[in-house]
Amino acid sequence: MMNPTQREELRALIEKAIKRSQRHLDELEEMSNPIAPDDAIGRVSRMDAINNKGVSDAALLNARKKLAALKHSLARVDNPGFGECSSCGKQIHPKRLVLLPESIECVSCASR
Repeated sequence: MMNPTQREELRALIEKAIKRSQRHLDELEEMSNPIAPDDAIGRVSRMDAINNKGVSDAALLNARKKLAALKHSLARVDNPGFGECSSCGKQIHPKRLVLLPESIECVSCASR
């Protein structure tokens, strides 16, 4: 079980991660703007741009999921069960929560 100091430290860490994720998401959204057909960039460059847009779109989806998970963690950080594995109920290792504050499972359950 986490003490109040640990919860506050984790809250600050989650808030920083949310800000970082939001900046990253904004950058990805800008990179994933549609490619206008009338842009004079050449056929090969256009194909590269379309391919890069596909990669950016996938990264954008992942960034949105991570941001949503971080916000969900921030909303739950004061709950008594925060930091417990959603699968087995054991305490998630504090170092895992520091690295991945959006974690809802311990390493054992997450690797299954």
